[in-house]
Amino acid sequence: MTQSNSGAAQKPAVTRNLAELQWMQYPGHFNHALSKAIVSPDTVGSRFFDHRISRYEPGAHVESHVHKVQEQIYHVLGGEGVLIVDGERRLVRANDVTFIPPGVVHEFHSTGTEPLLFLVITCPPTDEEPAPR
Repeated sequence: MTQSNSGAAQKPAVTRNLAELQWMQYPGHFNHALSKAIVSPDTVGSRFFDHRISRYEPGAHVESHVHKVQEQIYHVLGGEGVLIVDGERRLVRANDVTFIPPGVVHEFHSTGTEPLLFLVITCPPTDEEPAPR
């Protein structure tokens, strides 16, 4: 058994190919707004990250929502869309990266003629308030 400096057992490293993963439409996502969960507590047992690749067909979107404690990064790989952040509309395309802190209302729409392809990195993986100590 491999031990870390803290004495706790380490989890094994995981390598996956995106082709192994199924596209899913999560709640609040519409019109073929699909994602693959690459790294998450459910897929690899991560404690700190939820990392997805998303592909939204033209016209697809995620509804307006806000996170209590989660931070998110949207990294656009291709296509075009409109990211609405606290009511401000932002046109985004390949190589645009947006950081969204907790408490910021946001929604994402695929508005181009090609699918919008982007990475979503979320930390922590769940939006639960930490228990008081």
